[in-house]
Amino acid sequence: MHIVQNRWQPEHGWLRPLGERNRSQLLLVFSARRLLAVNLLREVRRAYPSALIIGCSTAGEIMGLHVYDDTLCLTAVEFEKTRVKGARVRVEHAAESHTAGRELARQLAADDLKHLFVLSDGLNINGSELVRGVTEHLPAGVTVTGGLSGDGDRFEQTLVVWDEEIRERQISAIGLYGEHISVGCGSLGGWDSFGPERLITRASGNVLYELDGQSALNLYKTYLGEHAVGLPATGLMFPLSLRLPENEKPIVRSILAVDEKEQSMTFAGDIPQGCYVRLMKANFDRLVDGALGAAETAGHGLRQGAPELAILISCVGRKLILKQRVEEEVEAVHEVLGDQAVYTGFYSYGEISPFTPDARCELHNQTMTITALSER
Repeated sequence: MHIVQNRWQPEHGWLRPLGERNRSQLLLVFSARRLLAVNLLREVRRAYPSALIIGCSTAGEIMGLHVYDDTLCLTAVEFEKTRVKGARVRVEHAAESHTAGRELARQLAADDLKHLFVLSDGLNINGSELVRGVTEHLPAGVTVTGGLSGDGDRFEQTLVVWDEEIRERQISAIGLYGEHISVGCGSLGGWDSFGPERLITRASGNVLYELDGQSALNLYKTYLGEHAVGLPATGLMFPLSLRLPENEKPIVRSILAVDEKEQSMTFAGDIPQGCYVRLMKANFDRLVDGALGAAETAGHGLRQGAPELAILISCVGRKLILKQRVEEEVEAVHEVLGDQAVYTGFYSYGEISPFTPDARCELHNQTMTITALSER
Protein backbone atom coordinates (compact mmCIF):
# COMPACT_ATOMS: atom_id res chain seq x y z
CA MET A 1 0.00 0.00 0.00
CA HIS A 2 1.39 3.41 -1.02
CA ILE A 3 -0.15 6.55 0.45
CA VAL A 4 0.35 10.24 -0.28
CA GLN A 5 -1.31 13.15 1.52
CA ASN A 6 -1.90 16.74 0.53
CA ARG A 7 -3.72 19.72 1.98
CA TRP A 8 -5.38 22.79 0.45
CA GLN A 9 -5.79 26.03 2.38
CA PRO A 10 -7.33 29.25 1.06
CA GLU A 11 -4.27 31.36 1.83
CA HIS A 12 -1.63 28.93 0.53
CA GLY A 13 -3.26 26.58 -1.98
CA TRP A 14 -1.89 23.03 -2.12
CA LEU A 15 0.82 22.01 0.31
CA ARG A 16 2.68 20.29 -2.56
CA PRO A 17 2.02 19.69 -6.27
CA LEU A 18 -0.81 17.28 -7.02
CA GLY A 19 -0.34 13.99 -8.81
CA GLU A 20 2.25 12.06 -6.82
CA ARG A 21 1.37 8.34 -6.89
CA ASN A 22 -1.20 9.07 -9.58
CA ARG A 23 -1.89 5.33 -9.92
CA SER A 24 -3.94 5.57 -6.73
CA GLN A 25 -7.27 3.76 -6.84
CA LEU A 26 -8.81 5.68 -3.94
CA LEU A 27 -8.88 9.32 -2.85
CA LEU A 28 -10.30 10.28 0.54
CA VAL A 29 -11.33 13.95 0.77
CA PHE A 30 -12.24 15.51 4.12
CA SER A 31 -12.97 19.21 4.01
CA ALA A 32 -14.60 22.23 5.57
CA ARG A 33 -17.98 22.66 3.87
CA ARG A 34 -17.18 26.02 2.29
CA LEU A 35 -14.10 24.60 0.56
CA LEU A 36 -15.87 21.68 -1.11
CA ALA A 37 -15.94 23.26 -4.55
CA VAL A 38 -16.31 21.66 -7.98
CA ASN A 39 -13.23 23.43 -9.36
CA LEU A 40 -10.99 21.94 -6.64
CA LEU A 41 -12.31 18.44 -7.27
CA ARG A 42 -11.81 18.84 -11.01
CA GLU A 43 -8.20 19.75 -10.29
CA VAL A 44 -7.88 16.63 -8.15
CA ARG A 45 -9.50 14.50 -10.86
CA ARG A 46 -7.01 15.73 -13.48
CA ALA A 47 -4.13 14.71 -11.20
CA TYR A 48 -5.67 11.30 -10.38
CA PRO A 49 -7.65 10.34 -13.50
CA SER A 50 -8.47 6.74 -12.55
CA ALA A 51 -9.10 7.04 -8.80
CA LEU A 52 -12.42 6.71 -7.02
CA ILE A 53 -13.02 9.92 -5.05
CA ILE A 54 -15.18 9.88 -1.92
CA GLY A 55 -15.31 12.30 0.98
CA CYS A 56 -17.46 14.66 3.00
CA SER A 57 -17.76 17.95 4.81
CA THR A 58 -16.51 17.96 8.37
CA ALA A 59 -16.40 19.62 11.76
CA GLY A 60 -12.59 19.50 11.59
CA GLU A 61 -10.03 17.61 9.50
CA ILE A 62 -7.39 15.13 10.71
CA MET A 63 -4.17 14.74 8.76
CA GLY A 64 -1.03 13.27 10.27
CA LEU A 65 -1.03 14.12 13.97
CA HIS A 66 -2.78 17.44 13.51
CA VAL A 67 -6.38 18.65 13.59
CA TYR A 68 -7.24 21.42 11.14
CA ASP A 69 -10.16 23.75 10.50
CA ASP A 70 -11.01 25.33 7.16
CA THR A 71 -8.84 23.02 5.04
CA LEU A 72 -9.32 20.32 2.44
CA CYS A 73 -7.28 17.22 3.28
CA LEU A 74 -6.57 14.66 0.57
CA THR A 75 -5.28 11.10 1.08
CA ALA A 76 -4.40 9.14 -2.08
CA VAL A 77 -4.16 5.36 -1.61
CA GLU A 78 -2.59 2.93 -4.06
CA PHE A 79 -3.37 -0.66 -3.10
CA GLU A 80 -0.98 -3.34 -4.33
CA LYS A 81 -3.30 -6.36 -4.21
CA THR A 82 -6.71 -5.10 -3.11
CA ARG A 83 -9.67 -4.36 -5.37
CA VAL A 84 -11.73 -1.24 -4.67
CA LYS A 85 -15.30 -0.59 -5.77
CA GLY A 86 -17.59 2.32 -4.93
CA ALA A 87 -21.31 3.00 -4.77
CA ARG A 88 -23.59 5.87 -3.85
CA VAL A 89 -27.26 6.43 -3.13
CA ARG A 90 -29.38 9.51 -2.46
CA VAL A 91 -32.14 10.03 0.07
CA GLU A 92 -34.89 12.62 0.26
CA HIS A 93 -36.01 11.87 3.80
CA ALA A 94 -34.62 10.14 6.89
CA ALA A 95 -37.33 7.49 6.50
CA GLU A 96 -35.44 6.19 3.45
CA SER A 97 -32.29 5.43 5.46
CA HIS A 98 -32.83 1.68 5.80
CA THR A 99 -33.59 1.30 2.09
CA ALA A 100 -30.49 3.33 1.23
CA GLY A 101 -28.29 1.08 3.36
CA ARG A 102 -29.78 -2.01 1.77
CA GLU A 103 -29.11 -0.63 -1.72
CA LEU A 104 -25.47 0.14 -0.88
CA ALA A 105 -25.01 -3.42 0.36
CA ARG A 106 -26.66 -4.80 -2.76
CA GLN A 107 -24.36 -2.83 -5.06
CA LEU A 108 -21.17 -3.78 -3.23
CA ALA A 109 -21.79 -7.32 -1.94
CA ALA A 110 -19.48 -10.05 -3.32
CA ASP A 111 -17.94 -13.27 -2.09
CA ASP A 112 -14.54 -11.62 -1.57
CA LEU A 113 -15.81 -8.41 0.07
CA LYS A 114 -13.90 -7.79 3.31
CA HIS A 115 -14.86 -4.31 4.42
CA LEU A 116 -17.31 -1.50 3.71
CA PHE A 117 -16.47 2.14 4.48
CA VAL A 118 -19.47 4.49 4.46
CA LEU A 119 -19.74 8.30 4.40
CA SER A 120 -23.22 9.74 4.82
CA ASP A 121 -25.12 13.00 4.94
CA GLY A 122 -25.08 14.05 8.59
CA LEU A 123 -28.42 15.85 8.99
CA ASN A 124 -31.03 14.21 6.76
CA ILE A 125 -30.45 10.63 7.79
CA ASN A 126 -31.32 8.15 10.51
CA GLY A 127 -27.88 6.66 11.06
CA SER A 128 -29.18 3.65 12.99
CA GLU A 129 -31.49 2.65 10.14
CA LEU A 130 -28.73 3.24 7.58
CA VAL A 131 -26.38 0.90 9.45
CA ARG A 132 -29.14 -1.66 9.94
CA GLY A 133 -29.94 -1.64 6.24
CA VAL A 134 -26.28 -2.11 5.30
CA THR A 135 -25.43 -4.85 7.78
CA GLU A 136 -28.59 -6.91 7.28
CA HIS A 137 -27.76 -7.39 3.61
CA LEU A 138 -24.02 -8.12 3.69
CA PRO A 139 -22.31 -11.51 3.77
CA ALA A 140 -21.26 -12.75 7.20
CA GLY A 141 -17.82 -11.58 8.32
CA VAL A 142 -17.83 -8.27 6.42
CA THR A 143 -16.94 -5.36 8.71
CA VAL A 144 -18.48 -1.90 8.30
CA THR A 145 -17.14 1.47 9.48
CA GLY A 146 -17.56 5.12 8.52
CA GLY A 147 -19.23 8.29 9.66
CA LEU A 148 -21.78 11.05 9.17
CA SER A 149 -20.55 14.24 7.56
CA GLY A 150 -20.30 17.43 9.60
CA ASP A 151 -20.70 21.19 9.34
CA GLY A 152 -18.65 22.54 12.22
CA ASP A 153 -21.02 23.48 15.05
CA ARG A 154 -23.50 25.12 12.64
CA PHE A 155 -25.80 22.18 11.74
CA GLU A 156 -26.91 23.95 8.54
CA GLN A 157 -25.87 21.66 5.68
CA THR A 158 -23.67 18.60 5.28
CA LEU A 159 -22.18 17.39 2.01
CA VAL A 160 -20.91 14.09 0.64
CA VAL A 161 -18.47 13.69 -2.27
CA TRP A 162 -18.83 11.13 -5.04
CA ASP A 163 -16.21 11.58 -7.76
CA GLU A 164 -16.68 15.24 -8.80
CA GLU A 165 -20.21 15.51 -7.41
CA ILE A 166 -20.79 17.33 -4.11
CA ARG A 167 -24.29 16.85 -2.69
CA GLU A 168 -26.34 16.85 0.46
CA ARG A 169 -28.72 13.91 1.09
CA GLN A 170 -26.11 11.57 -0.39
CA ILE A 171 -24.33 8.47 0.92
CA SER A 172 -21.08 7.16 -0.59
CA ALA A 173 -19.36 3.88 0.19
CA ILE A 174 -16.36 1.86 -0.88
CA GLY A 175 -15.86 -1.87 -0.71
CA LEU A 176 -12.43 -3.44 -0.19
CA TYR A 177 -12.04 -6.89 -1.72
CA GLY A 178 -9.62 -9.80 -1.60
CA GLU A 179 -7.65 -11.92 0.82
CA HIS A 180 -4.73 -9.50 1.14
CA ILE A 181 -6.52 -6.65 2.92
CA SER A 182 -6.61 -6.74 6.71
CA VAL A 183 -8.97 -4.48 8.67
CA GLY A 184 -9.10 -3.64 12.36
CA CYS A 185 -11.69 -1.37 13.92
CA GLY A 186 -12.57 -0.01 17.33
CA SER A 187 -14.84 2.61 18.89
CA LEU A 188 -14.82 4.04 22.42
CA GLY A 189 -16.13 7.15 24.14
CA GLY A 190 -15.10 8.27 27.61
CA TRP A 191 -18.16 10.14 28.90
CA ASP A 192 -19.71 9.88 32.38
CA SER A 193 -23.42 9.41 33.01
CA PHE A 194 -25.18 11.54 35.63
CA GLY A 195 -28.70 12.08 36.93
CA PRO A 196 -31.52 9.53 37.04
CA GLU A 197 -32.28 7.04 34.33
CA ARG A 198 -35.45 8.09 32.47
CA LEU A 199 -37.95 6.10 30.42
CA ILE A 200 -38.61 7.09 26.80
CA THR A 201 -42.40 7.38 26.83
CA ARG A 202 -42.89 8.95 23.39
CA ALA A 203 -40.58 8.72 20.39
CA SER A 204 -40.65 7.99 16.69
CA GLY A 205 -37.52 6.75 14.94
CA ASN A 206 -34.78 9.23 15.81
CA VAL A 207 -37.18 11.91 17.15
CA LEU A 208 -37.71 12.12 20.92
CA TYR A 209 -40.82 13.78 22.39
CA GLU A 210 -41.27 12.64 26.00
CA LEU A 211 -39.27 11.25 28.92
CA ASP A 212 -41.19 9.93 31.93
CA GLY A 213 -44.33 11.44 30.41
CA GLN A 214 -42.83 14.96 30.32
CA SER A 215 -41.61 17.13 27.47
CA ALA A 216 -38.12 15.81 26.70
CA LEU A 217 -36.98 19.18 25.39
CA ASN A 218 -38.07 21.07 28.50
CA LEU A 219 -36.49 18.48 30.76
CA TYR A 220 -33.26 18.61 28.77
CA LYS A 221 -33.19 22.41 28.91
CA THR A 222 -33.57 22.25 32.69
CA TYR A 223 -30.43 20.15 32.94
CA LEU A 224 -28.50 22.37 30.52
CA GLY A 225 -29.38 25.60 32.33
CA GLU A 226 -27.57 28.54 30.68
CA HIS A 227 -26.25 26.23 27.94
CA ALA A 228 -29.78 25.68 26.62
CA VAL A 229 -29.76 28.91 24.58
CA GLY A 230 -27.09 27.45 22.30
CA LEU A 231 -29.02 24.34 21.27
CA PRO A 232 -28.51 22.20 19.25
CA ALA A 233 -24.74 22.89 19.28
CA THR A 234 -24.42 23.01 23.09
CA GLY A 235 -26.25 19.70 23.28
CA LEU A 236 -23.10 18.07 21.92
CA MET A 237 -21.55 18.58 25.36
CA PHE A 238 -24.43 16.73 27.06
CA PRO A 239 -25.35 13.64 25.00
CA LEU A 240 -27.70 10.85 26.08
CA SER A 241 -26.65 7.36 27.07
CA LEU A 242 -29.18 4.93 25.59
CA ARG A 243 -29.67 1.47 27.11
CA LEU A 244 -30.94 -1.05 24.56
CA PRO A 245 -32.10 -4.53 25.62
CA GLU A 246 -29.97 -6.29 22.99
CA ASN A 247 -26.73 -4.40 23.76
CA GLU A 248 -24.24 -5.11 26.51
CA LYS A 249 -22.89 -1.55 26.34
CA PRO A 250 -24.98 1.65 26.21
CA ILE A 251 -25.08 3.58 22.93
CA VAL A 252 -24.50 7.34 22.98
CA ARG A 253 -26.83 9.67 21.09
CA SER A 254 -26.23 13.35 20.22
CA ILE A 255 -28.76 15.98 19.18
CA LEU A 256 -28.92 17.14 15.57
CA ALA A 257 -31.89 19.49 15.82
CA VAL A 258 -34.63 20.79 18.12
CA ASP A 259 -38.21 21.72 17.23
CA GLU A 260 -39.69 24.22 19.66
CA LYS A 261 -43.18 23.91 18.20
CA GLU A 262 -43.25 20.13 18.49
CA GLN A 263 -41.17 20.19 21.68
CA SER A 264 -38.99 17.48 20.15
CA MET A 265 -35.33 16.65 19.69
CA THR A 266 -33.91 14.88 16.64
CA PHE A 267 -30.92 12.60 17.14
CA ALA A 268 -28.42 11.02 14.75
CA GLY A 269 -29.83 7.54 15.43
CA ASP A 270 -32.86 5.75 16.83
CA ILE A 271 -34.31 6.63 20.26
CA PRO A 272 -36.64 3.63 20.77
CA GLN A 273 -39.76 4.12 22.86
CA GLY A 274 -39.71 1.97 26.00
CA CYS A 275 -35.93 2.14 26.44
CA TYR A 276 -34.03 4.12 29.07
CA VAL A 277 -31.63 7.07 28.80
CA ARG A 278 -29.36 9.09 31.07
CA LEU A 279 -27.61 12.38 30.51
CA MET A 280 -23.84 12.35 30.04
CA LYS A 281 -21.05 14.86 30.59
CA ALA A 282 -17.40 14.99 29.57
CA ASN A 283 -14.41 13.77 31.49
CA PHE A 284 -11.33 15.12 29.72
CA ASP A 285 -8.90 12.37 30.70
CA ARG A 286 -11.41 9.66 29.89
CA LEU A 287 -12.01 11.12 26.41
CA VAL A 288 -8.32 10.75 25.60
CA ASP A 289 -8.24 7.30 27.21
CA GLY A 290 -11.20 6.35 25.01
CA ALA A 291 -9.23 7.26 21.88
CA LEU A 292 -6.31 5.18 23.14
CA GLY A 293 -8.59 2.22 23.85
CA ALA A 294 -10.16 2.42 20.39
CA ALA A 295 -6.68 2.34 18.86
CA GLU A 296 -5.72 -0.73 20.88
CA THR A 297 -8.86 -2.54 19.74
CA ALA A 298 -8.31 -1.58 16.09
CA GLY A 299 -4.67 -2.62 16.19
CA HIS A 300 -5.47 -6.01 17.71
CA GLY A 301 -8.08 -6.58 15.01
CA LEU A 302 -5.47 -6.71 12.25
CA ARG A 303 -4.56 -10.29 11.36
CA GLN A 304 -0.88 -9.54 11.18
CA GLY A 305 1.57 -6.68 10.83
CA ALA A 306 1.23 -3.02 11.70
CA PRO A 307 -1.42 -0.70 10.22
CA GLU A 308 -0.46 1.24 7.10
CA LEU A 309 -3.50 3.54 7.04
CA ALA A 310 -5.60 4.67 10.01
CA ILE A 311 -8.88 6.51 9.37
CA LEU A 312 -9.94 8.39 12.50
CA ILE A 313 -13.54 9.59 12.85
CA SER A 314 -14.22 11.44 16.08
CA CYS A 315 -17.36 13.28 17.16
CA VAL A 316 -17.65 17.06 16.98
CA GLY A 317 -18.78 17.01 20.62
CA ARG A 318 -15.40 15.68 21.67
CA LYS A 319 -13.71 18.49 19.75
CA LEU A 320 -15.82 21.11 21.48
CA ILE A 321 -14.86 19.70 24.88
CA LEU A 322 -11.14 19.14 24.19
CA LYS A 323 -10.76 22.55 22.48
CA GLN A 324 -7.08 23.51 22.10
CA ARG A 325 -6.06 20.10 23.45
CA VAL A 326 -7.97 18.20 20.78
CA GLU A 327 -4.80 16.84 19.18
CA GLU A 328 -4.10 14.87 22.35
CA GLU A 329 -6.63 12.23 21.31
CA VAL A 330 -4.93 11.91 17.90
CA GLU A 331 -1.56 11.64 19.63
CA ALA A 332 -2.97 8.90 21.88
CA VAL A 333 -3.95 6.90 18.79
CA HIS A 334 -0.46 7.43 17.35
CA GLU A 335 1.13 6.12 20.55
CA VAL A 336 -0.64 2.81 19.98
CA LEU A 337 -0.60 2.39 16.19
CA GLY A 338 2.89 3.79 15.56
CA ASP A 339 4.89 5.93 13.14
CA GLN A 340 4.50 3.64 10.13
CA ALA A 341 0.78 4.37 9.80
CA VAL A 342 -0.58 7.29 7.78
CA TYR A 343 -3.35 9.12 9.63
CA THR A 344 -6.40 10.78 8.12
CA GLY A 345 -9.98 11.43 9.21
CA PHE A 346 -12.46 14.03 10.38
CA TYR A 347 -14.77 15.24 13.13
CA SER A 348 -18.29 14.01 12.48
CA TYR A 349 -21.97 14.11 13.42
CA GLY A 350 -21.93 10.34 14.02
CA GLU A 351 -19.60 7.35 13.86
CA ILE A 352 -20.25 3.94 12.30
CA SER A 353 -18.41 0.96 13.76
CA PRO A 354 -18.67 -2.07 15.99
CA PHE A 355 -17.20 -1.55 19.48
CA THR A 356 -14.85 -4.43 18.60
CA PRO A 357 -14.28 -6.23 15.27
CA ASP A 358 -16.47 -9.21 16.25
CA ALA A 359 -19.35 -7.12 17.67
CA ARG A 360 -22.40 -5.82 15.84
CA CYS A 361 -21.94 -2.60 13.88
CA GLU A 362 -23.74 0.41 15.39
CA LEU A 363 -24.25 4.12 14.88
CA HIS A 364 -22.39 5.91 17.69
CA ASN A 365 -22.05 9.47 18.89
CA GLN A 366 -19.28 11.01 20.98
CA THR A 367 -16.77 8.25 20.21
CA MET A 368 -13.38 8.01 18.58
CA THR A 369 -13.79 5.40 15.86
CA ILE A 370 -10.74 3.97 14.08
CA THR A 371 -10.42 1.92 10.91
CA ALA A 372 -6.91 0.44 10.58
CA LEU A 373 -5.88 -1.06 7.20
CA SER A 374 -2.90 -3.09 6.04
CA GLU A 375 -2.05 -5.30 3.07
CA ARG A 376 -0.04 -8.49 3.21
